[in-house]
Amino acid sequence: MPAVTRHVLVLGDSLTYLGPDAGTVLTDPRLFPNVMAGRLEGEVAVDLLARLGWSARDAWWALTKDPRSWGQYVPRAEALVLAVGGFDQLPAAIPSYAREGMDYLRPGGLRRSVRGVYRRAAPPLMRATDGRLRQLPQGATDRYLARCLEAVRALRPGIPVVLMGPSPYDSALYPAQRPHPAAVRAARTWAAAHGTGFVDLDPLVTPHLRAGRNNPDGLHWGWETHSDVGQALATELSRVGWGGAGRADEA
Repeated sequence: MPAVTRHVLVLGDSLTYLGPDAGTVLTDPRLFPNVMAGRLEGEVAVDLLARLGWSARDAWWALTKDPRSWGQYVPRAEALVLAVGGFDQLPAAIPSYAREGMDYLRPGGLRRSVRGVYRRAAPPLMRATDGRLRQLPQGATDRYLARCLEAVRALRPGIPVVLMGPSPYDSALYPAQRPHPAAVRAARTWAAAHGTGFVDLDPLVTPHLRAGRNNPDGLHWGWETHSDVGQALATELSRVGWGGAGRADEA
């Protein structure tokens, strides 16, 4: 009898599909969701909802508006990984609604000019304000994560859930790092309050970041980081209820 495939739903951002150089196909075994699946007991497949720059709010919109989500992914999910909220911590130069509204400017020449001005002005503004304005306020991040969790638990009560903490970064695009420690504390507090597992990315990502083994943009990861994060997620999922312990790398 063929093995039954079990599914893990991952709500994420570009960290789920970007490597040290560029984006890659979602089936690439080096990506952390696939590393995680390979370390879990049984035949495991990943259902991924993710996009560049997604916040917890975007994940909530996708979860409730994308028919693949509520019609296919959630009903068959046997675990949930909340790999969103990390983008939320990044410093902002202007409120997110103003930044996202640039996409709707017409004509195209005006849109490109405004984007160019924004790209040049944003890093100095973030540095001057020392990251006091986040991409999404922490309170909003917490509320949207809770909505995602409640929606999935309503259809799949009792499945194991793990929150992935915000990733450390060192990027010229986001030069202020002041929000990060508070964002990590808030994520840990949220996980404890909502009864989910938690993976702290600081000890996993920081050594590779400092050694220059991650993406040169200072935000995304190298393959060693993907491997470490995937293994940590598998271990934590197993701890909070997946059937069996995450298996060690056979290499």
